[in-house]
Amino acid sequence: MRPELGFQEVHTAEDIARLMEKFGFQVKRGVGKTGIVADLGNERPRFAIRADMDALPIQENSTHEYVSQTPGVMHACGHDAHMACALGVAYLLAKESLPGSIRFIFQPSEEIADEEGFSGAQRMIQDRALDGVDSIIALHVEGTTPSGYIRIEKGPASGGVDSWFGEIIGKGGHGAYPHETLDPFYLSSQVINALNSIVSRRIYPFSPAVISIGSINGGFTQNVIPDRVRITGTLRYTEKKIQKQIHMEIKRAFEVARVLGGEFDLKFEIGSPPMLNHPETSDLIASVAAGLLGGKKVLPFIKELGAEDFGCYLDLIPGAMFSLGAKVPGKAIPLHSPLFDIDENCLSVGTAIFYETAKRYLGKESNKNQ
Repeated sequence: MRPELGFQEVHTAEDIARLMEKFGFQVKRGVGKTGIVADLGNERPRFAIRADMDALPIQENSTHEYVSQTPGVMHACGHDAHMACALGVAYLLAKESLPGSIRFIFQPSEEIADEEGFSGAQRMIQDRALDGVDSIIALHVEGTTPSGYIRIEKGPASGGVDSWFGEIIGKGGHGAYPHETLDPFYLSSQVINALNSIVSRRIYPFSPAVISIGSINGGFTQNVIPDRVRITGTLRYTEKKIQKQIHMEIKRAFEVARVLGGEFDLKFEIGSPPMLNHPETSDLIASVAAGLLGGKKVLPFIKELGAEDFGCYLDLIPGAMFSLGAKVPGKAIPLHSPLFDIDENCLSVGTAIFYETAKRYLGKESNKNQ
């Protein structure tokens, strides 16, 4: 009911910190700007559970009792559910005598980057939230799969994401005398055609890739041709070599403007890498879920290229994320919708899978080291 945007999760983080201290965890505040790291025990192996905390700048359109009380902000991506599952398993694990230790990473700003282009996961890593961690898991609610089901598999589980910012430079002038100008709208139209042909004509068909234009801005009145047009967009991929190729091909597309007599400026902002689930951790989660729910309720992922900065952790240590079925009966509400909601029965499922996975991992790794 009190959602907060990325790197503004002050009240959320403090509520979590107080609860984790009440459970008996050692808590560090202000990690990655507004994040929380909470530890139980100091021995290895150390197993980590991550939950993101930020909300989205969306006005909630709902009448349920826990509707957002913050105008223009809501938990439209289910991060409140992620926190609830993590807090639930922290309460349970605090009552256990476990080999090794457990760390909870409550992360800010999964949805957006800060002014320097870093997401919450990247800021948490910079503040050493992963130090001494041997493996990490997370979940994400999924509004089209029923409660009681999960989705998990090894390998690519989400796309890597970069942003690009381009400017097409021509020569401005009076709209009545286009022959005396170098129209940047015309140049841009040729660049856009080239951009839209990259995936279909330049990328290997079995390599997932997306290039999308998000904004086009130029001009200030109806009878003046401006001297430049700004174009921005996003790109998605699952393989590093495809990321490099897309960067090269976008630059080649902008060079069309130069061939036609104009100029361009192009910059890339490197975002989160692809989320690549570690095979052993994925198998462990799948085995735990099959034991709790039944094998028929453990499904493969729905393939898509949405981004998730949990991939930053998986670039450094083994781990995996699973999708938690949270569909409201009779509805299929997508993430980032002002109507987004979950079937709260999913919360006990996510908590149980977190709990059993942590216990099995710590027991198995401790036995290995004996």
